[in-house]
Amino acid sequence: MSRKRQKPDIEQIKVSCQNCTLAELCLPQGMDKEDLEKLDDIVDRKPPYHRGDALFRPGNKSHALFAVRSGALKTYCITEDGAEQVLGFILPGELTGMDGLASGRYASASVALETTSVCELPFDQLNKLCRQIPGIHDQILRIVGKEITTDQQMLMLLGKRNAEERLASFLLSLSTRYKNRGLSPDQFYLPMSRQDIGNYLGLAIETVSRLFARFQDEGILTVDKKLITICKQDTLGVMVDACVKNTLASSI
Repeated sequence: MSRKRQKPDIEQIKVSCQNCTLAELCLPQGMDKEDLEKLDDIVDRKPPYHRGDALFRPGNKSHALFAVRSGALKTYCITEDGAEQVLGFILPGELTGMDGLASGRYASASVALETTSVCELPFDQLNKLCRQIPGIHDQILRIVGKEITTDQQMLMLLGKRNAEERLASFLLSLSTRYKNRGLSPDQFYLPMSRQDIGNYLGLAIETVSRLFARFQDEGILTVDKKLITICKQDTLGVMVDACVKNTLASSI
């Protein structure tokens, strides 16, 4: 017998920008109440996406930015030989879909890793609002600049760092991002698979699994399926030089 899908809680979906707990991480940063109300008017809060559901895929006509409220997304592109290349992971308070600003079509895909709620900000209405509220335009530029920094640091990570340093940097990044959301920096779930982590870091899945096992054996962290508990933040830190640690930790 097939299980009937539970209807989403409409009251949870109808969260205004003013009351959103992610307001300091997302576009509303630094906006006053009147401007927040204008932004809230254009936001389309969709029913939750379920694991594997795509917000958009490469080549789809671009129409909106998406701000994650809960859950997590994976962004990836398709290489010339048809393989999937993971570009990053989007957590609550972060945006996806900015590559659609360039050519009118999305260059990447964004897919839910688990049940995920998003706020959709249509490009046409967002452009109008940017002209009315310069702060939104400035915030978008800040986010685009952060993405460029992320790309630069990722290239350096893949080109200069060994497998141990890559995984350590990734875990420090997640720790910082969860801390910024008021969550524990030392204990969190990994919404992505080991295969996705390996794809993102340029490592074989066997290498990722072996490193997790080694870190656990050395008491650096404990692993319970997808639940990670970091026991020695400092030990992870010494695996990564100061430049990568300070910049990458806030932007992967």
